[in-house]
Amino acid sequence: MKDFAGKTAVITGGASGIGRAMGALFLDKGMNVVLADIEHKALDETVAALNSGSGRCVGVVTDVSKAEDVQHLADAAVAEFGGIHIACNNAGVFAGGLLWEESVADFGWQLDVNVWGVIHGIRTFVPIMAKQDSDCHIINTASMAALTAMPYSGIYHMTKHAVLGLSESLYHELAFHVPNVKVSVLCPEMINTGIGTSERNRPSAYSRDGDIVESEARTMVSEAIAESVAVGIGPEVMAQRVFDGIVAERFYLLSEEAWRETAHTRLDDIRLARNPTFAPPVDL
Repeated sequence: MKDFAGKTAVITGGASGIGRAMGALFLDKGMNVVLADIEHKALDETVAALNSGSGRCVGVVTDVSKAEDVQHLADAAVAEFGGIHIACNNAGVFAGGLLWEESVADFGWQLDVNVWGVIHGIRTFVPIMAKQDSDCHIINTASMAALTAMPYSGIYHMTKHAVLGLSESLYHELAFHVPNVKVSVLCPEMINTGIGTSERNRPSAYSRDGDIVESEARTMVSEAIAESVAVGIGPEVMAQRVFDGIVAERFYLLSEEAWRETAHTRLDDIRLARNPTFAPPVDL
């Protein structure tokens, strides 16, 4: 895609972080933007802030774990702007700890948002784009966690590996059947976002008695992430990475820093059939 003016982007997880930064950049490029988020107040505030530019921005409260919510989001975007040209399946959550200590709800919540949110996006947005006589692009937000495996965040790694594998298969299927639609997978490193405080959005269905297990490992990883994201890369860098990837039709949108070296070590482990190496990125 080279022409952005007047086209429409839909972004989940759009009230903050990378989603908000993508919305701001797309608006700056003359696009209309539909932001989706589960946080009603934060979404309203973001839409109001971004609407000061030349484009038009609207917000739709959306729980991406629910297929009907994502369909409602798409319907609202088409009704408001006539089509969808870029869809960013960006919403994501995190909870850490030891895998055998984490609750079924911890697994369910992260799978429902991080994986099912992308699944619902693909199933909803691709058919709409396939009917449009224009270039379109899907962005699925994974993580450098999709290419690595660190302790105390196994559920998150699992979900992001799933997003990467799903996106790779989608790349081939689109090339064979819907060539006007391209796909990229964004794999951020440590970004200055609210991912470390995802629990603020944790629905009651995943927060019943026994669903949140306090442990030393959970506390440790929460504190470590809070420290890392506080000095992390600005989300606007990821927005530019996405924009450049769309223009270049580049699939893998990866870190160029320490996380890439950790990913290379893991790939060498697989290539050489050796046991997994503990090789955390030096900027973790």
